Amino acid sequence: MAALKELQRDLENKANDLNKLQKDISKNHQVRKKYTIQLGENELVLKELDLLNEDANVYKLIGPVLVKQDLAEANANVRKRIEYISAELKRLDGTLQDLEEKQNSKKEAVVVPDSRYSRYNKEFSRCRLEKARHNMSKSNKHAV
Repeated sequence: MAALKELQRDLENKANDLNKLQKDISKNHQVRKKYTIQLGENELVLKELDLLNEDANVYKLIGPVLVKQDLAEANANVRKRIEYISAELKRLDGTLQDLEEKQNSKKEAVVVPDSRYSRYNKEFSRCRLEKARHNMSKSNKHAV
């Protein structure tokens, strides 16, 4: 009986770890989605900047104020943002791969004890049934 409780506790801990990993994977996907959207927006801005003439006026929104900015500076800033976002996406991909590998190993760790838990539970039920039958046969012998 103690082995069964210990196995159940172990199984619950592993299931909790698996749930935590799944939440981390979900959070990673959300952050990745945000960066992907930002990357698309910045690439679109870069295309728009490339269409402008050298003498075009470019303005940057800082709070509620539009501030005039040099075209070359704006171009460099957008390229740096694209570079940063791309690096973050690459980092998130690596993290996601690690999380998914951990998740797969945790799933395997949960499945194996779960089958042992089921086996122990069946054995425990079988023993209780045999004990009940034995007690019934003893009481039937005493009744005769």
